Amino acid sequence: MRLPRGLVDETVPALLEGYAWLPGLRARSGTGVARTRLLGQRAVGLCGPDAARFFYDEDHVQRRSAIPMPVQKTLFGQGAVHTLDGPEHRGRKKFFLSVLTHQAAAEVADAVGATWDEAVASWRRGQEVVLFDEASRVITRGVCETAGIPLADSEVTEVARDLVAMVDGFATPGPRHWQARRARRRREAWLTGLVTAVRAGRFEAAPGSALEAVSHHRDADGLELTPQLAAVELLNVIRPAAAVCWFVTHAAHALHLWPRHRKLLAAGDEEFAEAFAHEVRRFYPFAPFIAGLAVRDLSWRGEPIPKGTMVLLDLWGQDHDPELWDEPYSFWPDRFVGRDIGPYELVPQGAGDPVENHRCPGEPTAVAILATLAVRLARLDFQVPDQDLTISLRTIPARPRSGFVLKP
Repeated sequence: MRLPRGLVDETVPALLEGYAWLPGLRARSGTGVARTRLLGQRAVGLCGPDAARFFYDEDHVQRRSAIPMPVQKTLFGQGAVHTLDGPEHRGRKKFFLSVLTHQAAAEVADAVGATWDEAVASWRRGQEVVLFDEASRVITRGVCETAGIPLADSEVTEVARDLVAMVDGFATPGPRHWQARRARRRREAWLTGLVTAVRAGRFEAAPGSALEAVSHHRDADGLELTPQLAAVELLNVIRPAAAVCWFVTHAAHALHLWPRHRKLLAAGDEEFAEAFAHEVRRFYPFAPFIAGLAVRDLSWRGEPIPKGTMVLLDLWGQDHDPELWDEPYSFWPDRFVGRDIGPYELVPQGAGDPVENHRCPGEPTAVAILATLAVRLARLDFQVPDQDLTISLRTIPARPRSGFVLKP
């Protein structure tokens, strides 16, 4: 089974066009399926709930060797759970499922909410606050507290800056990328030392904390993780939570553009707050697509996918597909009120079952943090001074250029 010869490598256009690249490529194909080359490798781009089911079937697509080394050295870490498949993946995933429960998500959200309240109480009237930066610090402090990671007040800004850098630079060549690599090295060294101290009895990890769990986790082979690999996976608990600062900034952007949602959100209606969080995640850009490799010769709706082909699942395109969402480019939280969301329907952070496949088990934590802080934003009395609130879809991950400056 072969793809047509002469496919042009689209790596540079993908970097330049950002979120619009894969949806545009699929649209130009006439079939909704993009056939191209990416990073020198033949690739096929798919979209939709059925495509998500196809992608997350381990008999079709594997993640091992599919994640480029630059992404491993910034976003995920080398040897992370994202790079595993089959029994190895499920064995490692047990750690995440044990600490990223719905109860834990509520506890993290409560801690972040309390940290936010402390931060707001310290703001001076008329002070300009960059919400993106403030949210990153608030979330970092709250998530480290619940993960059992000791963090002095003097360390919060530096740690938050590094966690943000890992996300900000994973998909961008140049200075942002190298900053992300340096940030990862610093934080891996920091947590490697902490895990080593726990195992040596020099530091007592809080019972039930992520630090305790990762320090004693054994993989499917029965072996403990090396201290450095344990640090990698501990970062994969706190780094995605810190990345919710992107969504929090988008939430403020949405409330500024569509203030009619403030009243219901401020009232504390939990169902609406969760619906608002889902709509922020659907409407605003975060991950453009995810990739895996075809494990054998496959076919998708008559389109050949030879073994070893890079399979791209278009997340941004699916979350804005008019066949799935009425008026997809309208911000409308009510679309999620009273609605059960299928595992392959809303896909800003992937699809499927977090127990059985690669869907992020931290998604409930992200939703809980976002809903908690969105309610607090809606209740906050602040002005929005003149600033650049444009969001470039060429920048991954995207956010308002100003970081959303507010003035209490």
